Amino acid sequence: GPELRVLVQVFGVVPADFRWASVFTSMFLHGGWVHMIGNMLYLWIFGDNVEDRMGHARFLVFYIVCGVAAALAQVLSSPHSLVPMVGASGAIAGVMGAYFVLFPHSRVLTLLPLVFFWQVVEVPAVYFLGFWFVMQLFSGVGSLAVPTSQSVGGVAFWAHVAGFVTGAVAVFLFRRSERQRIEWWDRS
Repeated sequence: GPELRVLVQVFGVVPADFRWASVFTSMFLHGGWVHMIGNMLYLWIFGDNVEDRMGHARFLVFYIVCGVAAALAQVLSSPHSLVPMVGASGAIAGVMGAYFVLFPHSRVLTLLPLVFFWQVVEVPAVYFLGFWFVMQLFSGVGSLAVPTSQSVGGVAFWAHVAGFVTGAVAVFLFRRSERQRIEWWDRS
């Protein structure tokens, strides 16, 4: 109802009414159950391995850095928009970018529609994530053709692109060295 719209308007990132606090609060709101479940699925698939390579505290900071970069990119792509932006998609895209760098040879179970049947197929992570990134990039470029005044909400493609790129670059700053991982493991 109206209370929900006010909540999203106050705690979501509204580019035309930018507030730093909303950059952080927006990462913990979602546009509905499907949005949240989709984000949590991607976080579950890719996040645990990336967190394992970074450690808990580094991963948390990394996640927030990716989310901030994602939100700022979306704000820059449509600075006059009055549509609030919510969701963890940009931060999770950063986790996917880190996974792309750290685990390119891993395989991801993927559900593919084949005419009338669904098939589960193992796809190399580099192809799965590369395809996902290219789709976001093309969709982001396409979204630039829509005037801000006609925007009614939807997917923040530039947040996904910026989150992914930030994650792929920042992973080199946040990952633990091989020696640190071994020493940590030996202590447990």
